[in-house]
Amino acid sequence: MGTTAALLARPHRARFAGVLLMLALFLVCSPRAFAHAVLVRSTPADGAVLHTGNITFTLDYNSRIDERRSVLQLTGSGSQAIALTTETPTGPAQLKAAARGLKSGVYHLAWQVLAEDGHITRGAITFTVAGK
Repeated sequence: MGTTAALLARPHRARFAGVLLMLALFLVCSPRAFAHAVLVRSTPADGAVLHTGNITFTLDYNSRIDERRSVLQLTGSGSQAIALTTETPTGPAQLKAAARGLKSGVYHLAWQVLAEDGHITRGAITFTVAGK
């Protein structure tokens, strides 16, 4: 008996094989169903030392995010909030903003994004503006 005929001759094996095939197709075809938005790249990078106080922040994630429900917050020493200007991202998995005239010091950019899977992810980037 051939492999297919043997498999079909045993209905429980055929059902099991069918379930495995469906599970494999589900996992391969819908990887985003399980994906939270994970930060994969940022400019500046975490720990960067910059020699300018005019910075454009670009945060790239591994999946689409809801830009309208996502937040960037910049704080400096003493935890004072610093205004950011939002910029148009180049894709659906990116946030962009700018800060101008930052003085020397350590800064903390906190981010919170809502991924297309409905989950909120949070994180932060710390960087330093060094004297010119």
